[in-house]
Amino acid sequence: MRSTPLYRLAAAAGIACAAILLVNAARRGGLIPENALTHAIAPWSILFGLFTFTGLYLRQRTESGPLGAAGYALNFAGLAAAFAVEYTLHFVFPYLPGAQITALTGGGTGKAFLASSLLLAVGVLAFAGASWRARVLPLPPVILYALGLLPVALRTLVPLPVYLTGLVVTAAAVAWLSITLWREAPILQAEFAAAGRA
Repeated sequence: MRSTPLYRLAAAAGIACAAILLVNAARRGGLIPENALTHAIAPWSILFGLFTFTGLYLRQRTESGPLGAAGYALNFAGLAAAFAVEYTLHFVFPYLPGAQITALTGGGTGKAFLASSLLLAVGVLAFAGASWRARVLPLPPVILYALGLLPVALRTLVPLPVYLTGLVVTAAAVAWLSITLWREAPILQAEFAAAGRA
């Protein structure tokens, strides 16, 4: 089993995720312009994050046990749902009349958005709890991951500055964890190779 490419891919995806999160925060904070490019790349931070999140789970799957598996499933589903929401906000809603958007968000679509947010929040807490207990990943970025992603998940319920701070904190956490995966990849490969010869 060649683990090095997998972990390196997850790590590289995490750096891309963190970079786009910072661009999103800067755009929403008015530091860079709102244009077609900054809107087009916005949802892709989550897609990159899904690869990274999978690598993080695989790194601690044995030690995190059933709670880790549950946290991974919930967090992954929440991120996937968040990607669908972001994709809709950036690639569908801009082409709809305002009245239609209001009708959608006031009905079933709005409820689906809220359910996605709650699912992500629960998944973040479950994954962070499993990671805390497993003690495989460094704890500071795990804590930052939870502290940052919770207000991002619940962005419609928190003030804009809290949401923007959450984006920046999440970016820092993802970058930190990604660098950890990148550095550990050769060590993990050696461990897998030694286990295969045993």
